[in-house]
Amino acid sequence: MRIQEKTALDQIHQIPLFRGLAPEEVQLLENLVETRLASRGQFLFEQGTPSDRLFYLRQGLVKVGVLSEDSREVIKYFLSPGAFFGESGILGEPAHLNFALTISQEAQVFCFPQKVVMQLMQQNAPFMSAFMTWLGSRLRQTEKRLEGMFLKDARERIIDFIKDSAQKQGEKIGFETLIRHSLTQQDIANFTGTSRQTVTSVLNELRKSNLIHFTRRSILIRDLAKLT
Repeated sequence: MRIQEKTALDQIHQIPLFRGLAPEEVQLLENLVETRLASRGQFLFEQGTPSDRLFYLRQGLVKVGVLSEDSREVIKYFLSPGAFFGESGILGEPAHLNFALTISQEAQVFCFPQKVVMQLMQQNAPFMSAFMTWLGSRLRQTEKRLEGMFLKDARERIIDFIKDSAQKQGEKIGFETLIRHSLTQQDIANFTGTSRQTVTSVLNELRKSNLIHFTRRSILIRDLAKLT
């Protein structure tokens, strides 16, 4: 992982979570932020390492997950530009409960000192409120996924993943929707709580039904409304 000498400071005040900060508070963040670059396959942090930074994904794609005792990977989130992560320290955990791994060719992140973020939360009520709103949204997403694990079968979970990806990062091309991604089928399996073989089987079934077309780096949905 590399640390850039100069960060894109003009971008910090445009981050939605920070818009409620006073100019001098934004300046404080600008003075202390680090900008890091990581290549595909590099950890931004590992499970169990000190959680003393809040991360903001400026560019690239990152997966956040945990390793079980038998070294199986469980993916909690796939993050795209504009996402915050690494909040364990702010929630009172001295070490990261997850890992964060770069899955695009390169990722650029802003790293904000945890103590400074907590200081700003204590002195700025609107910022505290915005942070709690963001955290609540993250928790609701987690609850929704957990419900799906119990209430839906493997095929439904995989289709939900495709539809959710289309809503978050899909490009409309006529009636079709193109999802560009950097995921392996094992990544999708680790996220949906299925196996790689099941992911392959479901994707092939959807392709045979002419509902999707897929390559190693993209999924093309023929008609999102018909994807069930």
